[in-house]
Amino acid sequence: MNIYEDLKWRGLVQDISDNELIDKLNNEQLTFYIGTDPTADSMHIGHYSSFLISKRLAKYGHKPILLIGGATGLIGDPKPTAERPMISKEEVNHNIEGLTKQAKEIFGFEVVNNYDWIKDISIIDFLRDYGKYFNVGYMLAKDKVKSRMETGITYAEFSYMILQALDFLHLYETKNCVLQVAGSDQWGNITSGIELIRRKIDKTAYGMVMPLVTDSNGVKFGKTEGNALWLDKNKTSSYELYQYLINLEDSMIIKYLKQLTFLNREEIEEIEAKHKEHPELREAQKILAREIITDIHGKEEYEKAIKISQVLFSGKFKDLNDEELEEALKGKKIEEMDLNKNVLDILIDIKAASSKREAREFIQNNSIEINGEKVNNIDQIIDETFLTNDKYLIIKRGKKNYYIGKSR
Repeated sequence: MNIYEDLKWRGLVQDISDNELIDKLNNEQLTFYIGTDPTADSMHIGHYSSFLISKRLAKYGHKPILLIGGATGLIGDPKPTAERPMISKEEVNHNIEGLTKQAKEIFGFEVVNNYDWIKDISIIDFLRDYGKYFNVGYMLAKDKVKSRMETGITYAEFSYMILQALDFLHLYETKNCVLQVAGSDQWGNITSGIELIRRKIDKTAYGMVMPLVTDSNGVKFGKTEGNALWLDKNKTSSYELYQYLINLEDSMIIKYLKQLTFLNREEIEEIEAKHKEHPELREAQKILAREIITDIHGKEEYEKAIKISQVLFSGKFKDLNDEELEEALKGKKIEEMDLNKNVLDILIDIKAASSKREAREFIQNNSIEINGEKVNNIDQIIDETFLTNDKYLIIKRGKKNYYIGKSR
């Protein structure tokens, strides 16, 4: 299977600018770029799904360039519904540092910043050398612009496609970069760059866009109630990422294995057959989690995520070291409490029960565990010996309900 056939089979090609690109991808070694604006100091899992194309193409001998939009990030790519809030230059610079470091660590390819070549262009030169090649009617016909005509679009946003086209031209001239790849929402910006290269220097460039990776409802992959799953493990731990991935819906999991892993066709088809027989085992989700977390953070982080998940199932939190424990408890509400009290009072203090009667029922029904051990004595006094890592009292009620107390 050649590279283009593999990309098509994986569902990673939505559109190409020219059928000639198919032969070039299969038989030549092209320099291409993919970019992102520094709207945060970390990429999220949605970026990962797009930037993974750089590794795929590199495996077939193509040369990736990863672009961080230090200049375009100061303007903002028009959203379909509203203007993006502008961020300060200081925040942009901070984000550039984080993204550049992350891109080199995870993807390992050349990283460039378009601020380096845009910062010295005067407004006169911008209009004469680039703006003159863009017909307003052509710009108004772009989907992103059309979608904003009723609500309004600023001139700054309107000019964004010229800046991105300028990037493509600059990389073509300085690095022989003949291809830009991106998610499908960038098609208008990519074709603008192809057109600028054709009109200004009479050369042919190419574009390829991938479908945006979404769930069955069309929501972008990696977005949960508007909160991104960050690739920075200090923002989103490997355990949190693992939990998100193993809970993905069954109907989409094979699609994700094709788009987000390097497993070959035979491997994925074998996983698919097993998944259809026993979807309740969630083996496909577990394999997806293993592949993604290992690629982003390494085997050790993946194994740590597995360990924390097993502890949460067993309730034996004392098996975790301090770092792992903090990761397991991240985002969970922690109630202050006093030790050396009856277990019934403790259950009320940490909101595991609403009354002594309810607390007594939980204990008598064997519903309460501390560190994986059932508590069945309603007169039990809870002291420091019950603490996990000398810090927390972690009580499990039933199969999945955890309540955490911290001594005052």
